[in-house]
Amino acid sequence: MNPARTDARRHHDPDVRGFASDNYAGAHPEVLAALALANGGHQVAYGEDAYTENLQRVVRSHFGATAEAFPVFNGTGANVVALQAVTDRWGAVICAESAHINVDECGAPERVGGLKLLTVPTPDGKLTPELIDRQAYGWDDEHRAMPQVVSIAQATELGTVYTPDEIRAICEHAHARGMKVHLDGSRLANAAATLDVPMRTFTNAVGVDILSLGGTKNGALFGEAVVVLNQDAVSHLKHLRKLSMQLASKMRFVSVQLEALLARDLWLRNARHANEMAQRLAEGVRAVHGVEILHPVQANAVFARLPHDVSERLQKRFRFYFWDEAAGDVRWMCAFDTTEEDVDTFVAALKEEMAR
Repeated sequence: MNPARTDARRHHDPDVRGFASDNYAGAHPEVLAALALANGGHQVAYGEDAYTENLQRVVRSHFGATAEAFPVFNGTGANVVALQAVTDRWGAVICAESAHINVDECGAPERVGGLKLLTVPTPDGKLTPELIDRQAYGWDDEHRAMPQVVSIAQATELGTVYTPDEIRAICEHAHARGMKVHLDGSRLANAAATLDVPMRTFTNAVGVDILSLGGTKNGALFGEAVVVLNQDAVSHLKHLRKLSMQLASKMRFVSVQLEALLARDLWLRNARHANEMAQRLAEGVRAVHGVEILHPVQANAVFARLPHDVSERLQKRFRFYFWDEAAGDVRWMCAFDTTEEDVDTFVAALKEEMAR
């Protein structure tokens, strides 16, 4: 046997897609092509490569002349690094109770980042100045973690989208109280596609200080970035990235993916398609008696309530998750590679299971 022989083989059916998460999708072919382009030869490690340098130019074209991107491995890492950079050791972050940093990051902001989350219940995943004020107090109280940052997600964990005016109001309110604003943008592209505006319109243009820029859910193989919008708001971010184990040695392979998404319109094409498929799914679901859509469908997620036994049977045919199993709430996600046939087949299966 030739010891150099490889035995790589496909272990899945590439024609099978579900509605569990946009993280389930593969990488977009244009991203894979960019990775191949960046391969070969030597490039300086730890971010001093030509691809990371050019990414700065691309990011500034979207977020303004002072923006600076710090590529990282994943979204949790981006959030933890970003929040550490805008808080003191005694600092706290105000966020929605449903926020990803509170519900889905295994306590990393608190246990790894060493900061306190002050959560606020919201009906739609969106904070307002009035909701922020439920936790925005006690700055001089040494017995309480000090509110220093407001963190919002765009789009939210419930698939809703802030308008630019809503984010401006949050930023003005937070800044007036001496707090900074972080934006979790793992689905920032989906929000921009829904609003039909450039990403700067609801980030640096309205006062956001720092954001976590998503790539994986938008067609990257892996990789996100912390984008600093207000240089005066952050402290020692490059050291925090290394300390948090988010500094890639071969950073060119993270940067080139983000470059492939952002340099032209791939980020927007992918997001628009995912959003359109979610709208198609919602329209089909609305026609099914006994199924309730729970939140406005404003990005690439559909939240619904249906009988528990129907969901369990449907899960044997398509992958998706319960959002609140006790209530019968589920989440269906669309991705850049979701097809109209995928959606129509799923809706037909839902009708069949509801009729049983």
